Amino acid sequence: MSASENPGLRSSRGDEAGEIGSVDSGLLTSAATVYSFLHEADAYALLARAGWAVPRHGWLDRAPPFAPGEPIVLKGIGEALWHKSELGAVHFGVFAPRALAEVAQGMRDRIEAAGHRWIGALVSERVAIARAEGLPAEGFVSLTRHEAGWIAVVGCGGLQAEELARHVAPLRWPLALVTPAEALAEFEEHFLGRLWLGRMRGRQTLTTRERLAAMIASLWPLAAQAEAAGLALLELNPVVLDAAGEVRPLDAVGRHAPSLAARLAPPREFLDALTQPQRVAIAGVSAHGENIGRIVLEKLSRCPALDGGLVLVKPGQTELLGVPCVPNVAALRAAPVDLLLLALPAATAARMLTDLIAQGGGARVVALIASGLGDGADAQHLGESVAAELRTARAAGRWTPTVLGPNFLGHWVPARGLDSSFIPEDKLPPHTHRGGLALFAQSGAFILCRRSRNPRLRLCLAVALGNQLDAALPDFLHALADDPECRAIAAYVEGFAPGHLAETVAAALKLRARGVPLVMLRAGRTAAGQAAAASHTGAMAGDLVLEREVLGRAGVKFAATLAEFDAALAWLSVFPAIRPGPLALVTNAGVEAVNASDLATGRQPIVQLTATEQAALAHLLAEENLAGVVSARVPLDLTPMARPEVFLRAAELLLKTDAAVLLLGLVPFTRNIVTEPVGAAEFARACAELSCTSGKPIGLIVDSGSDYEAYRATLAESGLPVFTRVEEAMAGLRVLAQL
Repeated sequence: MSASENPGLRSSRGDEAGEIGSVDSGLLTSAATVYSFLHEADAYALLARAGWAVPRHGWLDRAPPFAPGEPIVLKGIGEALWHKSELGAVHFGVFAPRALAEVAQGMRDRIEAAGHRWIGALVSERVAIARAEGLPAEGFVSLTRHEAGWIAVVGCGGLQAEELARHVAPLRWPLALVTPAEALAEFEEHFLGRLWLGRMRGRQTLTTRERLAAMIASLWPLAAQAEAAGLALLELNPVVLDAAGEVRPLDAVGRHAPSLAARLAPPREFLDALTQPQRVAIAGVSAHGENIGRIVLEKLSRCPALDGGLVLVKPGQTELLGVPCVPNVAALRAAPVDLLLLALPAATAARMLTDLIAQGGGARVVALIASGLGDGADAQHLGESVAAELRTARAAGRWTPTVLGPNFLGHWVPARGLDSSFIPEDKLPPHTHRGGLALFAQSGAFILCRRSRNPRLRLCLAVALGNQLDAALPDFLHALADDPECRAIAAYVEGFAPGHLAETVAAALKLRARGVPLVMLRAGRTAAGQAAAASHTGAMAGDLVLEREVLGRAGVKFAATLAEFDAALAWLSVFPAIRPGPLALVTNAGVEAVNASDLATGRQPIVQLTATEQAALAHLLAEENLAGVVSARVPLDLTPMARPEVFLRAAELLLKTDAAVLLLGLVPFTRNIVTEPVGAAEFARACAELSCTSGKPIGLIVDSGSDYEAYRATLAESGLPVFTRVEEAMAGLRVLAQL
């Protein structure tokens, strides 16, 4: 029954509760005060408009629509009272106004004693519930307005919703990224959906698929109504099936909140200034010895594209180390630079940046190398001040630079020989391998370690993002979404500032549409209990499980560990267009064959050979005198007897099968595996040619100790990824195979 059909449901202004738009604030109450809390009666009005079969209900003191003796539920409604049963504010009985008034008074006393303002006593229909003996059959539904859009959470409900969520994780649907049909398919496979549909052994059907489809489809218009009403959260718990199989909410509450403020992003055209600068200025170069600024200058002096394009900001000097100087940023107004690097103390850097903003020009991108801005050491709140200056200028439509950092450790563009970091070359040699992989990290040390561990990463760009006071990961992702040179992206993320997650999702969708994989390692994962948080009132904000759900549905692939991330990087660097599919493995060690079989997944199974392919493999083994010793199947264990030529012949044959990826396991302890440089290089080149000819990725595995580092390095010179274990190679593939 809608509110307009029930005269007992009216707000304090006399407006009918179903007329949401009639209350200026968007809040519906039955008392004189307008609350940010949306209580059960007003939530029912919202649900009824979206087609939900809400229980008949009405306020006890306003002639509720019940006959004497009719079974009812009496509920005490209080401001911000989310869990009525905990205060004894739920009473099951029959409709008898005088007796219920006494019960209601006791509820009011308890509610007010607990600090909640009394709203009223609500009489509700007692719904006959369909039960499932021994199993929880109540549901939970919530809609949360998140910065990435409205999120629906559906799972097991009732008083033990949080505990149940620890054992049966709820479903999360970012409504902008999921269709009703997709949501229904997932719910049908969930514990609650299977129980309701009678798809468990010995269980009867409690409802129909059509009713569930209607309930799920209603979430999209319900979210739109919640948005129009200014809600940030709408929670239904429990949601049950009645005796006829109808989906019924037995309680509902919500919360209003201001709309989320839009983030003022930096200008999108900043990337060219960073990756292809013609003029670069540095402030903070010492004239008396090595310091951070001087190391940066030495690095940039080696960039051919910046020959004659460097300038120093240094008062009192016209030239230093052969580089022209200007006294201040005011001089850059007439002769702008693409990039200004500030290797200065925090206060000086902040002042120079605010001067630049005030004068309205001088540098397209400013990198704050200094720490102490916007972090725990910022006792003067310099970061807040600079951020406010940027926001004010952008909101007014004035010019601003794009700001990197603070704690900007540097960026690398191997194709241009560009390195803006302050890491001495005797500690980390220049990175010369160019390719299509972009690497980002909120930790500068993270990128340094990745470069050191895999110096052959084929990078088009790497950026240590620092504290992201202004330019952040999503800004780079948006800028690269249309860059044909970028063919894969990997990022290390420690957290998302307000507005960043929604923009990252939007950018990820653009990248997915272009076929650019985005792999992420998310640090700071919480302990067990994130699933339960989704079933708790208002606990969605900061939910890492939700964050992963939203990003995953936008196409982001997650590495669970640093080892997985490194393995995925090794594959992406060489084969950015790698796709999931069957795997083939050729090895000379039985342990690798067994491990590969154990680690195979549904999306990347071991390839199944046709009868013709198996016969061809058997023929090859016979020609190599391995018949009766080696089984003609995959994984192919060639035993220590196999020479490099056998590996190559088998690889060529298997690359013509349905295998999407080929792994070659080279345990190097037999003399048949040539580990000396010339022979190893020749074998690696042959493998690279097979990969190029077939158009399929090949990974090499050398499971051995440090004595064989030179052998691995020789193989890697071919350009193919080299791994130390079969588990490592397959872990990287598993990350990239995520939907």
